[in-house]
Amino acid sequence: MSTGSAGRVTRTTPWLPRRAGTERGDGGTLRTALRAADGVSVDALYEPGPQGVDGPAIVLAHGFTGDLERPHVRRAAAVLARYASVVTFTFRGHGKSGGRSTVGDREVLDLAAAVSWARGLGHARVVTVGFSMGGSVALRHAALHRVEAAAEPGEGRTDAAAAEPCEGRTDAYADAVVAVSAPARWYYRGTAPMRRLHWLVTRRSGRVVGRHVLRTRIHPREWDPVPLSPVEAVPLIAPTPLLIVHGDRDPYFPLDHPRMLADAAGGSAELWLEPGMGHAENAAGEELLARIASWATGFSTGWAGWDAEHGY
Repeated sequence: MSTGSAGRVTRTTPWLPRRAGTERGDGGTLRTALRAADGVSVDALYEPGPQGVDGPAIVLAHGFTGDLERPHVRRAAAVLARYASVVTFTFRGHGKSGGRSTVGDREVLDLAAAVSWARGLGHARVVTVGFSMGGSVALRHAALHRVEAAAEPGEGRTDAAAAEPCEGRTDAYADAVVAVSAPARWYYRGTAPMRRLHWLVTRRSGRVVGRHVLRTRIHPREWDPVPLSPVEAVPLIAPTPLLIVHGDRDPYFPLDHPRMLADAAGGSAELWLEPGMGHAENAAGEELLARIASWATGFSTGWAGWDAEHGY
C-alpha cells in the first residue's frame, strides 16, 4: 500500500514523537497529536492507571476502520484501565489522524510513536495489545523494535527483518505483546468478510465507501515491497513474552491463523483459543479483556516471578 515499507527513512539524529497542543483532562488524561517517524499525525489519548507511571502502560492498537473514539475501543480501554495506564491512538487514515491507511504496513510507525510516548511519560514497562489489523501491526512492531535491535541495528536478525530496519526512537520497543484476532498471512481471501475487505481496499469504489461511510482513508497503491508478514515476524519476537488470542467463531480468520502464529513461535508464545468468540474488539467480552490485562500486567512487580509462572 505504500511505496516503501516501514523502516525506510534514514535519520542522522534521534527522533522524538512531536506533540502539538496537548490537552489535559479530568483524572490526569492527556490528548495529543503524535508524529510518526514519517511525519504522519497520530491522534492519541493517555489515561493513567491505578499505579500511575510507576505501573505498566498498555498501548491498545485498534482494528481496521476503528479509531480511539469508537465505542468498542473505548469499552476495551476502560477494562484495561482498571489494571494499567492505557494509551489508545488512531492509526493513520482513520478518524482524526492524518495520512492514509496502508492496512498494516506503515502503521508500525504509528504504534512505535505511541509506545515511545508512553515511555516518555515515565512508564518503564509497556505492553502492546492489538486487535485484528492492530494485532498484525503489534507482531511486526515487536519484531522490528526490540531492545537488542535498538542497541545493535541488524545484529542477530534474519534477512527478512533486516530488510525492514526499525525506524525512529530506540525506546519504542514493547516489553510484552498481545495479538487478538490477528491474521497469520497477507492476502487471505478464504472467508466472505475478507473478500469484502479486499474489495474495500483494492477497488476505487470500495475506497470511496471506506472514506465516506467508514471514516477510513485508504492508500490506493499496492505494497511495494511487501512488508514482513505476521507469521514471519513471530519467530523474531522471542524472548519478549507473546500472547496470541483468537475466537473459534472468528468469521474473518479461521483457526489455522492463530495456530500458524503459535507454531512459528516455536513454543515461546502462549495461545488462547476462546470458545464462542467472534472477531476482535467487538467480540472480546469483559472477562476476556480482564484476563488479557492480568496477563499483560503480571510482570509489573518483576520479571522473575512472571517468567516462572508462564514458563519463560
